[in-house]
Amino acid sequence: MRTTDQFGYDLNIASTDALPHWNSAIHAFLAHGKETPIHLERALELAPGFALGHACRGLFCLLLGRRELLAPARECHDIATRSLHQSEHSDRETAVVHALGDWLSGWPSRCADRLDAALKAYPRDALLLKLVHAVRFVLGDSTGMRASIESAFPAYNETHPFYGYVLGCRAFALEETGDYRAAETSGRAGLEHARDDAWGLHAVAHVHDMTGRSDDGVKWLESRPDGWAHCNNFGFHVWWHLALMYLDQGHTDKALALYDSEIRRERTDDYRDISNAASLLVRLEIEGVNVGARWEELALLSDKRAEDGCNVFADLHYLLALLNGGRRMSAERLINGLRTRSSDTGDIGLVSRNAGVSAGLGLEQYRKGNYASAFHLLSSSRQNLHMIGGSHAQRDVFERLTIDAALRAGLFEDAEGLIKDRERFRGAPDNFGAQRLETCDTMRRTSMIMLDERLRAVPA
Repeated sequence: MRTTDQFGYDLNIASTDALPHWNSAIHAFLAHGKETPIHLERALELAPGFALGHACRGLFCLLLGRRELLAPARECHDIATRSLHQSEHSDRETAVVHALGDWLSGWPSRCADRLDAALKAYPRDALLLKLVHAVRFVLGDSTGMRASIESAFPAYNETHPFYGYVLGCRAFALEETGDYRAAETSGRAGLEHARDDAWGLHAVAHVHDMTGRSDDGVKWLESRPDGWAHCNNFGFHVWWHLALMYLDQGHTDKALALYDSEIRRERTDDYRDISNAASLLVRLEIEGVNVGARWEELALLSDKRAEDGCNVFADLHYLLALLNGGRRMSAERLINGLRTRSSDTGDIGLVSRNAGVSAGLGLEQYRKGNYASAFHLLSSSRQNLHMIGGSHAQRDVFERLTIDAALRAGLFEDAEGLIKDRERFRGAPDNFGAQRLETCDTMRRTSMIMLDERLRAVPA
């Protein structure tokens, strides 16, 4: 049965009863709501041949980056493909099904390009917009993310039912491409239209992080405690942002308390939850905080995911947990997996080859205390590290480790260069960088004293 969806486009869905559940699933997806899968499954129960619904379910599975979800994603693709052959579907619906096939073939980049092409033809489809936004986020393609949303944005205004969420996506794309003022304006405006737009709320928190305004960031998040209460595990990530603000302020006790009470409230093995936890523990340890036995829980879960190989961003965070949790053999398995996949065709091979292997080996050397080697390996992956996906704030843990490795190796000039480069990239200094610049200055003065011939007991 063909009908018109909430965006004004043709939709092939067999049951009118399924349509409200489909609309609710889209709304929940845009809001990062925990009800998303419930609404989607209900729509598919009522319309079991719903091609677009099955294709989206398959993409949702792949976005979770778990090996065991590859089979359900393939099943979704098979059902959706059969449906395309059995009845007439629009180019938009067909494109999403084929985009799922692109990713299953090892090319999420082609998936994103196909979705973008569909978005150009159907710009008011906020689901398409959010899907390509999510895929390009996984690819670390901030430039593509911004180009995608800017091309569609003229089709949106206050009359669109999801205008606020689109503003939130635009805010994040602007932030990731360094346009901080416009990003903050867009994120704040989005919340005026969609109070539950956790993505836009978190985009503004990113601006505070990148511009060294942790005091403003704490106020922003603490004044909106209900802003992400409706979320799926994305809510843990917003708590993570608050913990980063506390850490920048020097309140390591508050950051650690948030780790226990919110960030790891549900001890899942979702790679996004593991990355929140592992990266925060690393940051705390760099600041000299004893995190106790917290690594053990993460290492146990990461051990079971060490051979997933679905997402290099996930792999590197699993590796952090394994190395710091003392599971060296599992860490070696994971690194060997990165090496093996580096020869593969497809996007995962490209990312493993250009960033994953060198970064993984650098993390291993850092944990072994071979700081000069760690610095050189981590530095060699810096230029391509965006390819692993995630945000600048998430990948900053690797920047901090690289800087710390340089300092521990006595390479204060290299560390100083990295710190200043990081500051230029971010747009403003933060306390981490300022404190390490002071350390570099102390090391330089110490070096000059040691080279002063007048202070030698015996002339050289």
